[in-house]
Amino acid sequence: MMPKAYEHGGNLVGVVTTLGFADVYAMHEKELLMTIRERARRLRNAVEPVAAGVYFAPEAHTAYEALGFEGSALPSKDGIERPELKSYFTSRGACMGQVPGEVVAAAFGVFNPKFVVPGVAAGWQTTSRAAILQAREQAATAMLARVLGEQPEGLGRVTDLLRRAADAAPWAGHPIYGGLRSLGFPDHPLGAMWRAADLLREHRGDSHVISWAVGGADAVEILLLTEQWWGVPARSYTPSRGWSDADMDAGFDRLTRRGLMTADEQLTDAGRAFREEVEVRTDELERPVLDALGEDLEELLEHLDAWSEAIIAAGSYPKRIAGVYNVGGGPHFGSGLTIDTAAEQYGKEP
Repeated sequence: MMPKAYEHGGNLVGVVTTLGFADVYAMHEKELLMTIRERARRLRNAVEPVAAGVYFAPEAHTAYEALGFEGSALPSKDGIERPELKSYFTSRGACMGQVPGEVVAAAFGVFNPKFVVPGVAAGWQTTSRAAILQAREQAATAMLARVLGEQPEGLGRVTDLLRRAADAAPWAGHPIYGGLRSLGFPDHPLGAMWRAADLLREHRGDSHVISWAVGGADAVEILLLTEQWWGVPARSYTPSRGWSDADMDAGFDRLTRRGLMTADEQLTDAGRAFREEVEVRTDELERPVLDALGEDLEELLEHLDAWSEAIIAAGSYPKRIAGVYNVGGGPHFGSGLTIDTAAEQYGKEP
C-alpha cells in the first residue's frame, strides 16, 4: 500500500502508513529539522557582530556626524553607543535606493512607521544616497581593520564562502538583501567580506519578516513575544523600535485574547510555541544558504565565531544576550502554527 503523506507549510513532516515505519520516518524528519535549525542559527550568531558592528562602531557614528547627522544619544549600560535613528534608517535603507520612509518601514518590518517615515525624510534632507553608502562602507571596513587587522588569517577563504552562500540565497520577498546585491562588492578585502556577511544577515532578516507576517502577527505582537522568548523583561526591547506604552498595552491585549499571553503579561506555552514556529520558518527559508555551504560551514564558523567575539570584546557590538543566540528550542518547531491556532493546539492558560 502506498503511504499517505501530509504536509505543513510545504514541508513533509510525517507519513501515515499501514507498513509500520511511520515512527521511524517521523524521527528522521525531526532530526533533519533539528540539524537545519542548529546550522542556521549558528550561522546567524556568527555573522551578526561581523555584519552589524557598523551600527555600534565609533567609526560609523563619527562618519554620520560628519555628514550632518546628530551623534548617538543612546549609550547603554555596557557603554556601547547605540545608533542615532535617523542615520540608522537612512544608512541601512539606502541600499534600496533613495526611497521614501514608507518603503523603509515596510522592509524593516518591526519599527513604528511614525518614526521611520519622518526619520528617513530628514535623512535625505541631510545627505545623499551615495554619500551615506560610502560613509557606511568605509566605517564598517575601518572598524573591522581596527579589531581584526588589515589581513586577518583566512580572510580570502571566508569571503569566498560567504559569497557562495549569499549567491545561493533566493531573491523573492527579500528587499534589503536585493538592495545590497545591487551595490556589488567593495574593493577593500575587509569591505568585501563585510558586504557578503551583511547579505546573509539581511537575507535572514527579510526571511524573518516573511515568517512572522505569514503567521498572522503584527510588529508590536512579534516584538512582545520575542522579548520573553529571548528571556528579557516584558516591555524592555519593544520601545527601542518606536512603540509607545499605549501600543504595547493594545498588543498585550490582543495576545492575551488569543491565549498567547497571560493577564499579567507573561508568555504562555501557546505563545512560546508560536514564537518558536516563527523562528523555524525563518530557518527553513535559509536552507538554500546552508545547502550551498555544505560541510564547509564548520570552517566558516571557526573564523566568524572568533572574529565576532573579538568585535564584542572591542566594544563594537553589544554583549550577547543568551536567549537571543540560542540554537535550541522547544518541542513545537515545524508544527504549522499561526497566531490564531497556537492556543487551540496548546491550550489557553488563565
